[in-house]
Amino acid sequence: MVLNHPPANALSSPVMAEIDAVFAELASTEAVKAIVFTGAGSLFISGADIKEVAGITDEATGRALTANGQRILDRIEQMEKPVIAAINGLFCLGGGLELAMACHLRVAGERVRLGQPEIDLGIIPGFGGTQRLPRLVGQAKAIELILTGDKITAQDAKAIGLVNKVVPDAEVVKQAQGLAKKIAGKSAVAVRAALRAIREGAFKPLAEGQALESALFGKVCESDDKREGVTAFLEKRQPRFQDR
Repeated sequence: MVLNHPPANALSSPVMAEIDAVFAELASTEAVKAIVFTGAGSLFISGADIKEVAGITDEATGRALTANGQRILDRIEQMEKPVIAAINGLFCLGGGLELAMACHLRVAGERVRLGQPEIDLGIIPGFGGTQRLPRLVGQAKAIELILTGDKITAQDAKAIGLVNKVVPDAEVVKQAQGLAKKIAGKSAVAVRAALRAIREGAFKPLAEGQALESALFGKVCESDDKREGVTAFLEKRQPRFQDR
């Protein structure tokens, strides 16, 4: 998926609605096994539409805007198919970083700068940034980034676990597509189960998370893909998964 709303790919309400609709379609399209999300032009996503934010002067409107944005990014995070953010261009800021964090994996260009600069506008992240950033990089670093509004390099983002890979700028989409292709070659049954175990287990005590893992492991043991995968391993050949 390519977000193409020049000049800045800002996340206005209409753009967010478009993203929501596209992900709903991708979720229901059986042939789609992995998704790469990127931005057209010279940047990934600049952030929220500041003109739209400027027009918000009451609590109810602010709550409604952010609740809708959170719902849409939650859809991405809860996808049963892996979503890979190909963070291209020079900046991934504010709502753009929040969207990237909702994706399951992140590949960044070597020149990109990432940050949550909302504090410089007298506001805070509203699309889940205060919640996902600490879960990815730890509370202390998240507090630093959110309260200073600092923009960090892609290399520093990788060092703290915010992105998975840093690649040459011209290779961002290609590398993300390669990662998507690799995952798409696995059993969709197993990929769904793994994503669910990781996503839901993160918010449970260890014992409950392991119980969920055990239940999902038992369920996939009944799948055709499990039988094919184990048989292929024993026969020393590549598996031919049918996603069932």
